[in-house]
Amino acid sequence: MSINTFEYHLPTAIGDSVKAKIDDWRSEGKVSRLWAKDASVWTNADEAQWLGWLHVVEEQLALVESYRDLQADIASAGFTDVLLMGMGGSSLCPEVLAMTFGKPNFHILDSTVPAQVKAVEDKLDLEKTLFIVASKSGSTLEPNCFKQYFFDRLSQKVGGENAGRQFIAITDPGSRMEQVAKADGFRHIIYGKPEIGGRFSALSAFGMTAAAAMGIDVEAFLQSAAKMVDACRNEDPAANDAAHLGLILGACHASGRDKLTIFTTAEIRDVGAWLEQLVAESTGKNGVAIIPVDREPALPADKYGDDRIFAFVSVAGNSGLDEQYDSVTAAGHPAVRIELNSIGDLGQEFFRWEFATAVAGAVMGINPFDQPDVESAKIEARKITDEYERTGSLPEEKSFYSEDGVSFFTGEKYAAELLSAVGEVSLANLLNAHVENIKTGDYFGLLGYVEMNEETEKQLSVIRISILNRTGAATCLGFGPRFLHSTGQAYKGGANNGVFLQITSDDAIDLPVPGQKYTFGVVKAAQARGDFQVLVDRGRRALRVHFGKDLASGLKKLNDIMA
Repeated sequence: MSINTFEYHLPTAIGDSVKAKIDDWRSEGKVSRLWAKDASVWTNADEAQWLGWLHVVEEQLALVESYRDLQADIASAGFTDVLLMGMGGSSLCPEVLAMTFGKPNFHILDSTVPAQVKAVEDKLDLEKTLFIVASKSGSTLEPNCFKQYFFDRLSQKVGGENAGRQFIAITDPGSRMEQVAKADGFRHIIYGKPEIGGRFSALSAFGMTAAAAMGIDVEAFLQSAAKMVDACRNEDPAANDAAHLGLILGACHASGRDKLTIFTTAEIRDVGAWLEQLVAESTGKNGVAIIPVDREPALPADKYGDDRIFAFVSVAGNSGLDEQYDSVTAAGHPAVRIELNSIGDLGQEFFRWEFATAVAGAVMGINPFDQPDVESAKIEARKITDEYERTGSLPEEKSFYSEDGVSFFTGEKYAAELLSAVGEVSLANLLNAHVENIKTGDYFGLLGYVEMNEETEKQLSVIRISILNRTGAATCLGFGPRFLHSTGQAYKGGANNGVFLQITSDDAIDLPVPGQKYTFGVVKAAQARGDFQVLVDRGRRALRVHFGKDLASGLKKLNDIMA
């Protein structure tokens, strides 16, 4: 079993910067200090408390028998489907595994959009489904809502005293979810490690429980990952590919190349979604960020600005990215290329990128293990749901312009800027004025609080492509609320070089959250409003477009304007 390959191409100036950083890390012994959990490698704050991921592969290998037992238990119980309910790091790694290893009966729910909750439910025979609730803290709003909903739905069919036998909790010891799981008689409670943050948890119980549940050979997967762990112990950063990658990312950021544009081959197409959270949430704070750009359509190499670094990730035998890599590097852009020996070696990349991100954070002078601006959005959303619980209605809001059932929202200052920038006030002119605010070095974030399905993604991608072709700016497409636990940290806490278009709509259907006055539609609306309010409070150039219940018509209208 060998290590996945790594190569790179850097312009001279960035190459010289990387060499200088290698010399610094070598002379200061920073790789060994990182392994020793020396917080002074970063900001000397609480970093040492969040480095449990460094040794988790070894610890998980000692538990492979328990994962085999779990697989046998699931098989003997006759479950036909598995639904994992979680957010961010608790759901993204399982999503990548399910898509990469082709597990169509393993479903993910990480959306409070009522239509999406219902779409997932409609795929399931509830009495033959195993439900996994994944929540480190046990207090995250969305997983608790999901658990309440499906526990109630299942209880109606099999009785509340029996429903717990179809539930597993993955959570940290002492959490609220542990208490709920015990009270409701869950089939299993599997414990995470408090010293591992969510986005670094892929190789912990949060990723490996999902892997076991979908029938993956956990031992083989971890043994492959262990090869990368051993390689990352090399104290010479020039010979340590993960450390080298992190120094490249840090040097590129320092040179203004702060957009990490990710291209993958089809077998591992979902890896970028996992990388988005890891990189954005780890590096996006204190006014700096590396913005990951995933699934963006390719441009001719000479059309890219000088604010990008490229990552090409492929599987051996698939040469589909070779020509693009050659073209991008020939045009003078920095790029790294990683080739997996097989999809079974995906665990190596989980660890490589975790290590590299920790190194990049050190170069950037930040704590890569906190996420202060994720909490800010949660606080704003909680204010709105609390008010709904008290009053039975959402706080009133007023658009600054409406036309044909489409409403625009933003802060007073930015609304005044947009209105003053147009001659005749109209949807088209205001939207174009917003797009005109994208300047050199900016990126565009399209944030859809709507059902994540093939058709909606297709419609939003048309808008994305239009912006890309029109401005050349890096573009990001995210669905709420899942991006709140991912790229949302960088959008709010990073540099003020993002221009955002949030899309919301009325819900054609709504679903109750058992035990609460609020519904899933209310939660979704609160999250969208809270997210947008923080963007406005941070002085971001953010515009919210709200449609009625006919989302398809609204998106078509938007696409016609953007064409």
